[in-house]
Amino acid sequence: MTGAVYRRTAMVRGLPSAFWWIWLSILVNWIGGFAGPMLALSLTAGRGYSASSAGLVLSSIGLGGIIGTFLGGASADRIGRRPTMVAAHVWTAVSMALLGLSEAPWAVALAALAMGIGATAVRPAMQASLTDLVRPQDRQRAFSLNYWALNAGGAVSAVLAGLMVTHGYTLIFLADACATLLCAVVVLVKVPETRPPHAPKTPGAPHATTTTPPPPTVPVHRDLPFMVFVLMTTVFAAVFQQGTSTLPVVMSGEGHSPQMYSLVSAVNGLMVVLLQIPLTRLASRRSRPLVLLAGGVLVGWGFGLTALAGSMGMFALTVVIWTVGEILQAPAGIAVTADRAPAHQRGRYQGMYGGAWSIAAFLAPACGGWVLDRWGQTTLWTGCAVLGTTAGIGCALITARHTSFRTGVTNAVRDGSGTPLPHSSPAPGRGIATEGSTP
Repeated sequence: MTGAVYRRTAMVRGLPSAFWWIWLSILVNWIGGFAGPMLALSLTAGRGYSASSAGLVLSSIGLGGIIGTFLGGASADRIGRRPTMVAAHVWTAVSMALLGLSEAPWAVALAALAMGIGATAVRPAMQASLTDLVRPQDRQRAFSLNYWALNAGGAVSAVLAGLMVTHGYTLIFLADACATLLCAVVVLVKVPETRPPHAPKTPGAPHATTTTPPPPTVPVHRDLPFMVFVLMTTVFAAVFQQGTSTLPVVMSGEGHSPQMYSLVSAVNGLMVVLLQIPLTRLASRRSRPLVLLAGGVLVGWGFGLTALAGSMGMFALTVVIWTVGEILQAPAGIAVTADRAPAHQRGRYQGMYGGAWSIAAFLAPACGGWVLDRWGQTTLWTGCAVLGTTAGIGCALITARHTSFRTGVTNAVRDGSGTPLPHSSPAPGRGIATEGSTP
């Protein structure tokens, strides 16, 4: 076995079978995400909406995303991971079909809002389920594999959407809805419920029953260190959002066509697909605070160097820099949240973390455009460098100072050892492989 093959095998070894069914549902969901790349065009070219009216519809999706992350997190903890994922997928599929079939502006806006709620409600439940299933030392690797599936699926869906659009926009929305329903079926049939009754209060204590009161932990919004981490993540995400909001405007101002922006943007997806797994292996040998610091600095200064860009090659180079930062930060941030969360609040913690990205997606495009119009691109990109670096330093400091943010260093409340697995398998967090793990 060659070294490269061994490294790839090591990347996927030891993860439970339920993880791979969730991973498959993510891949299917994003391969079938045909509407995403064509949504704006379907509103303007397909239905005759003005740019401002299309922007309001897109903002409705962003607003729904903010609602969905918090709603999905609370539902995952109260009702369960699997029912939340199934319900969110079905809700999204119905909303997607209505968005493709609706004609009245108010109906389109409501369908967009509903779609945003469903599409984001599934994420905290899915991440909480993965946290339940995967051992702490494997979580960052697991979330990296999911991030790879997301980007690989998105790259394929963009190509397929371009081929399908010749048959009309309605087909794209209906096909997307069908793919999302397929995800609901996969989760319903193959993914077990993993929500723990409650974590034990002391090491070695017997598993709690469903009637045992929860451990005496504070609500997520009162976990001050974690909320600081969420704030720093919001700053990071606001910088990252400039890649799809102000960057195309700046490139157009420099005389580059939309097709040139598409090519530069494709560098991001291609790099994630090619480098996510090897960079994750490299990052696993480094401390998590260092990985988060590097992610913030690379994203910040990758966008900061855009102030010097003029040619296609220089724009592509800046994308390469901030994409490496994205690859480092994205799975590490989810893993930090997974390790910090008490077992009975994993959905809420992942919902709060996801809310940072949803809020940034809602506010960052408008804020970036305002800075660009008022003070110009030099100020915008310099501000990105400062904010990205600040976010990286903030995340590094908070994770280095509090041991419960770090993988492998947990306490009895947060280690998740009370998580029930199907068929009486040993619980993750005890260093024992679960039943059905890949060899």
